[in-house]
Amino acid sequence: MNATPNPLHTALSLAASGVPALPLRRGKVPFGNCTGCADNACGGRPNMKVPGPCRCPAPCHGWAAATTDPAVIVSPPWAAAWRQAVCVAYHPGGARLTVVDLDDADAIAWARGTLPATRTVPTTRGEHWIYRGAMTSRNAARPGIDIKSTMAYTRWLGPGTGALAALPDAVRALAVKAPPPAPGASQTLPGPVRDGQGRCPHRTPAFLERGIAMAVQRITEASSAVHATVYRTFLAVLSRHGRCGCLTDTHVARLFTAAQAKGETPRHCTDAWTNARTALGM
Repeated sequence: MNATPNPLHTALSLAASGVPALPLRRGKVPFGNCTGCADNACGGRPNMKVPGPCRCPAPCHGWAAATTDPAVIVSPPWAAAWRQAVCVAYHPGGARLTVVDLDDADAIAWARGTLPATRTVPTTRGEHWIYRGAMTSRNAARPGIDIKSTMAYTRWLGPGTGALAALPDAVRALAVKAPPPAPGASQTLPGPVRDGQGRCPHRTPAFLERGIAMAVQRITEASSAVHATVYRTFLAVLSRHGRCGCLTDTHVARLFTAAQAKGETPRHCTDAWTNARTALGM
């Protein structure tokens, strides 16, 4: 791991740009809890998965310690950390950013064929693709791909090249875990996605009809977050019937019609369906 030549200077520069910074010690990890915060005595903000910093003035809470306040960065509680720091990290979500951490050539190839171009930063093994907008973080979203945004930190490796693009649905989809199969459903549904006719081999036609009706109802009754509801509903339908060939154009049209009745455009419906298939590896 290459060390940052002047961690304190870099942190102050990031803070001045509105990017919350924090020091990292050897091993690319944050500093451990101080005595007063050990064993969650202070409430353990990041350890308890609660957004926001602890009241402790020391940089001992990982991503939650990241700050844009220069007075905090140069304060005595941080001084010892900067003397030991080897590099600087930042909290992407705190800057309304999302980092797609691509760890190898296969991950980079997938991103180039799937995601819109955006600002990129070379890393030791791969690349960081940075998008404008925050989302839920998720490690191992795909093989070789981590998502760093809210409640996460990533190492500062420079400003990168290229213009920041808006966070696309294809990246948001990576943070959505596919729902588990229904009880009694096959755990492995081999074969390609087919748009043709055919009965579902693991459920009766009545089960499929009931599932489509419930999906339409879920979309129709959405009072907020319609965009996310449509995507998650598509994901749920595909996770159960996307590989067995029982979905027809008529079924898909019913879902799209329900989504469009809630204000979604045909383009968004198509994108959400495609992104759901991508998230499930179809």
